[in-house]
Parts: sequence; structure tokens; C-alpha cells
Amino acid sequence: MTTFFFKAVASDGKVRSGSLSGESDKDIARELRRQGLTPVYVGLEQKKGFEFEMPSFGGGKKKDVLYFTQEMATLLNAGVPIDRAIGIATELTERATFRMVILDVLRVLKGGRTLADSLATHPDYFSNLYINMVRAGEASGSLATVFTRLSEFEKTRDELRGYIISSSVYPALLALVGLGSILLMLTFVVPRFAQVFSQSRMPIPTPTKIMLEVSRITTTYGPVTIGLLIVGITIFLSYIRTAEGRMWWDRFRLTIPLLGEALRKAETARFARAMGTLVANSVPLVQSIQIAGATLMNRQIAKGLISVEQGVKRGEGIAGPLRKCGQFPPLAAHLLSVGEETGRLDEMFNRMADIYEDETRSSIKRLTTLFEPLIILIMGIMVGALVLSMLLAITSINEVAL
Repeated sequence: MTTFFFKAVASDGKVRSGSLSGESDKDIARELRRQGLTPVYVGLEQKKGFEFEMPSFGGGKKKDVLYFTQEMATLLNAGVPIDRAIGIATELTERATFRMVILDVLRVLKGGRTLADSLATHPDYFSNLYINMVRAGEASGSLATVFTRLSEFEKTRDELRGYIISSSVYPALLALVGLGSILLMLTFVVPRFAQVFSQSRMPIPTPTKIMLEVSRITTTYGPVTIGLLIVGITIFLSYIRTAEGRMWWDRFRLTIPLLGEALRKAETARFARAMGTLVANSVPLVQSIQIAGATLMNRQIAKGLISVEQGVKRGEGIAGPLRKCGQFPPLAAHLLSVGEETGRLDEMFNRMADIYEDETRSSIKRLTTLFEPLIILIMGIMVGALVLSMLLAITSINEVAL
């Protein structure tokens, strides 16, 4: 028997928390429902709220929205009224800034606005896709279903983003440590080693001369080089924040071997997941393309959707214009052709998202598998060259002594 912690909502809207022993979390959830409680969280770790203590890499807002969506899906499916569900979500949220956001949404809602309009007052947290999904759910009377689909969408997107970030951390750390080790040797170890030769007139081996010269340049011009590098990076970042610079940068990244392929597949997965969620909730196709295009990170690919949108308006469907725009993998257009023929476009978008999320993971894994040994090899050669230069110098000293 394992002890599980839980949070659940009683029929009076109060939040209950505690622990129960059982074989699995499903058994605990079943027992809570038998007691007339609606389970909101069941897990091995005790949580004060839905503020999971884990690195978010700047994704704090996205985490807040994800947990809020999950809570709303659970509560609305249990038949809790909207205003009470938002009130309960406020109690479950521990981050003060997001709690104030939810309270403001509740205030606007009680003032007579729709839930979609209430969420739209905080565009920094709730995207156009999110708001339009909620608006479609209110119009069709299926808010519980919409929040369930939004929960799945946000969770899938968060998992893919987390996988990409975690896969990039180790190679970046490896390169940083290797570069730091080489700079440490050139600026501190080699200069002290060079003092031995500066006090004598013995011949210096050529590799050692090269090493000493590189060390001299590094220590003399290092601060200036770092300053110029910082200025250059600042200018570059300022440039890619402009519309022209961002378009150039996004276009350039797509041409990089391996990385460009991974980025294109990731954007295809993001677009397909958004479209599948929107189309399934009866959002018009043209409007869905506009909203899904706004979720893309790459401006070059998003620009290609303009011609797709125009093709849909002309009655050409979506598969043909998507193929002609040339920004998506060929398989995407074939899948959508099947979806149009069978009348299951939403299912095909979701299928396409599943395929390209797996493809993105495979591409990232392939990239890191190649990148990690390459970094180790380059750093090993550089460190080995430094050590070999020192050994040659030590050997020449011993020969002179003999």
C-alpha cells in the first residue's frame, strides 16, 4: 500500500486535502468520488497548491495557465458552476500574481461579461487561441469539453517545450565548461609556465611558442575582445527584435543543417495541435489559421500561412494551399488531403501533431547525439594541444639539463 496525497472539492465548494493509502492514484480518486468529493490532485508528493516546485526556465506564466486550465476542466466536468469553479481555482493557486489575475477575471465575469471577454482582459496570460476556444465553448454550451481540450493542448505543448529545453541544457553546459577550462589555462596556468622560459635563453619548441603567443593575446586583448563581443551580441539582439531582423533570423535558422529541420517540425507540430483544437470546437477555418499562425515562433513559416488563408477563402481547401506555400513538410499536406476527403479534418490535424511532435523529439535527440561528442572531441583536441605543448617544453628543459 502506498500513501497518496490529495486535494478535492466537496459539494459545498470547499477544498479538502489530506492523504489516503491505496494501490494506485486511480484507486484513491475512485474512493474520493465515492465519498462525494471531486478529486483535483492525487499524487505521491504533497502540494500546497498547483504551484509545482520545479524549474520553469521563464515559463512561469505558462505553468500557471496550464494548472488553472486543468483545475477548470476537472471542476466544470464535475458540474461546478463557472463562478464557483474560478473561485476554487483562486484558492488552489499559490502564486500571488496569478491569483490576482484570476480574481480580476472573476470580478469582470460577475460584472456581466462573458468568460472569454473576462479572460481577454489579461492577454499576457491568455492567448488568442485560448480566448477563442473559450468563446466557442460558451456559444456551443460545451465549456467543460473545451477546457479539457485546452488542458491537453497546454500540457502537450509544455511537454514538448520542456523536452527541447532539457535536451539543450547538457550540450550548452558541456561547451561552457570546456571553454571555461581552456580560458583558465590560457590566462592563469600558461603565463606562469612561460616565466620559466622568459628567464632563460634555451630554444622553445614551435608548439610551445604557439601556445605562449595564444596565451599572450588572450591575456592582453581578452577584456577588449569580451567587451566587443558583448557589444556585438547586444547589437545583434536589437536587430533581430525588429521586423526585418526577426524575419532574416527566422529564415536563416531554417537553413541550418539538422537544426532547421528540427525547428520546422516543431513549428508544424505546434500549428497542427492548435488547428486540431480549434477546428474540433467549430472555430471557422480561416479564423483558426489566423489564430494558429499567431502561436508560431518562426515568422518565416507564419508568413507562409497568409497564402494558405487566401487559398481557403478562394475555396481551394487547406491541403493544396499548404503544399504550395512550401513551409511545411510534404507529409502534412497529404494528411490534410485525407482529412478533407473523409470529413475528419480535426482528427487529422491532431494526428499530424502527434507525428511531428515525435519527429521533433527524434530530430532533437539526433542533433544532441551528434553535438555532444563533437564538443567533447573539439575540447579534447584543444586541451590536448595545450598539454602536449607543455610536455614538449618540459622535455626540452630536461634535455638541456642533461
